[in-house]
Amino acid sequence: MRITDLLSPESICLNGRADSKKDALDQIVDLMAKSGRLRDVEKYRRGVYAREEESTTGIGEGIAIPHCKSDAVVRPGLAAMTLPDGVDFDSLDGEPATLFFLIAAPNTEDNVHLDVLSKLSVLLMDEDFTEQLRQAKNVEEFLRAIDEAESGRDEKEEETAQETKRGRKLVAVTGCPTGIAHTYMAAEALEKKAKELGYDIKVETRGSGGAKNVLTAEDIAGADGIIVAADTKVPMDRFAGRRVVVTKVANGINRPGELMEESLSGTAPVYEAGAAGGGEEEEEGGKGSVGHQIYTHLMNGVSHMLPFVIGGGILTALAFLIDTLAGYGTSGGASFGSCTPLSAFFKYIGGLSMNMMVPVLAGYIAYSIADRPGLAVGFAGGLLAANGNAVLMGTPFGEQTDLLRGIHKFIADFAFVGENSGNTVSGFLGGIVAGFLAGFIVLGLKKICEKLPDALDGIKPTLIYPLAGIFAVGVLMCFIFNPLIGLINTGLSNMLSGIAAAGMITVLGLILGAMMAIDMGGPINKAAYVFGSGMLATAAQMMAEGAQASDPAVQACFISMAAIMAGGMVPPIGIAAACWLFPKKFTKAERGSAVSNIVMGCSFITEGAIPFAAADPAHVIPCTMVGAGVAGFLSALFGCTLMAPHGGIFVFATVGNPFMYVVAWLIGSAVTAVMLGFIKKNAETD
Repeated sequence: MRITDLLSPESICLNGRADSKKDALDQIVDLMAKSGRLRDVEKYRRGVYAREEESTTGIGEGIAIPHCKSDAVVRPGLAAMTLPDGVDFDSLDGEPATLFFLIAAPNTEDNVHLDVLSKLSVLLMDEDFTEQLRQAKNVEEFLRAIDEAESGRDEKEEETAQETKRGRKLVAVTGCPTGIAHTYMAAEALEKKAKELGYDIKVETRGSGGAKNVLTAEDIAGADGIIVAADTKVPMDRFAGRRVVVTKVANGINRPGELMEESLSGTAPVYEAGAAGGGEEEEEGGKGSVGHQIYTHLMNGVSHMLPFVIGGGILTALAFLIDTLAGYGTSGGASFGSCTPLSAFFKYIGGLSMNMMVPVLAGYIAYSIADRPGLAVGFAGGLLAANGNAVLMGTPFGEQTDLLRGIHKFIADFAFVGENSGNTVSGFLGGIVAGFLAGFIVLGLKKICEKLPDALDGIKPTLIYPLAGIFAVGVLMCFIFNPLIGLINTGLSNMLSGIAAAGMITVLGLILGAMMAIDMGGPINKAAYVFGSGMLATAAQMMAEGAQASDPAVQACFISMAAIMAGGMVPPIGIAAACWLFPKKFTKAERGSAVSNIVMGCSFITEGAIPFAAADPAHVIPCTMVGAGVAGFLSALFGCTLMAPHGGIFVFATVGNPFMYVVAWLIGSAVTAVMLGFIKKNAETD
């Protein structure tokens, strides 16, 4: 099959004009429809749009290759279009696109067309060829240029196959998520540069049709340099003990010479089997820097945690809604959300799911670092971060000897679980720490156990790693990280009480709001919430003793709780707004969770923002903290009050000055969204 077999004359438009990227896509989809290769034009069009939202197909140099694999395609095809004046297509180099090829691929296992499409991709690397297409005066001349270039390419490949290449030997692997264009363009760029420099190279391409030109053990053993230019999973353990340059597929296209020189210089990192970020069957392609590795480990935890946050959060929100509809919005008190059997059921299973998010986060960070042996150790560390050290409080030893009494006192003192202990729950920030601790503890154990007899290999992952690892991470979390959080919480509680006693109510609102958005359900957030709940209890006590709800001291208690809930509702709402206003700042998965964040934000479930904060804490947390602080400040300034400890919009009936309360909440959310738009970097795209 040749390129011209997929390209019908009626699906070609020369010297056209488009006003926008959407207009260009619509025109070329209509051209594809004329070829009769689509069974559902609008479904295919939506697929093309969806692919474009993931990342631009404007590859630079004036070329765009939009594509879609869909059930709406009857048989594979191409459509082509030239726009002499160009159109802004969000191309990688920022230049207008003037030459378009649209790919239609059926959603079948038959991928014969991929060989043709890969050939087109590499032909488009030739500037003379693309200029010839742009200058074609009619469709016949356009097709003839393609046919001649393809024939020349086939002859060149045949000649190259017969040559015995001289010089140093390289092997490479290229791959992109879609496996249609960039995979083969990177391979072509590497092969072209290798020939120019006199190197012998074999490139394995891992496209959507599977791996082609697969490297053998002999290829790898005889290579002087190894390059992996991929944004998708690549089997890596075959390179164990060899120096490997690991980079993005875009660098394979744009920097082939630099990659070759680096791979031959002897300075590339040595890949170790089962190394951090890799497994026996796959390794995340991309930047090899320490920062990128940390990001990769963190995102592995976040991606596994996200379903627990969304599923559990929405079920909890439904529990609040059920109680509101049942008439408990103003009378449920601390039991709000579980006042009826149905709401209690939803809150129970939602709460269990939400409680799993920190252990899952820690477990899969550790799994990314240390493979399967890290999983149990990470889960244990995450559970300790989520539950703190309170279980140790008052644990008896029975008939104690002096030694046991001393051990008991040591644990109570050093784990800060005595009478004056603070809250030792370290939350999702502690979960991140626990995940990295667990991963590197297991890597250390693996290193230590290398010296053990081979006969013990079977018990390393089932006994040695989990036993020693869980003990080590438990000691570190219980005696260092959780206690440190306890000290912080005690200090925060004392500070808040002092500010409240001084009557600085707007300052208190600012601080309480900001605290709700620093660690989203973690110790700082919980310190603020516990303080607010305590203020409600204080107000109830004062009113029981004869005080009126309008008394300033009682009002201060209710104002504090209102500021807390306003601040806690800001992060999910602000982030959801930013996803819509600044889509390039977020990944496709993050944008997809915007609606669920609206639900959780409206329900006062701050944890909806955790995946975003965990993925990019340096940029997201300051934005959420400032926005939440503004909301808390304005809520206190407007004198808004709240008599319920939870519930979000479902308890707005208990809010004093509700209109200005909504204004404070929305302004704070807008501040977060705008700050994210200016501060957050663009997300890495596939």
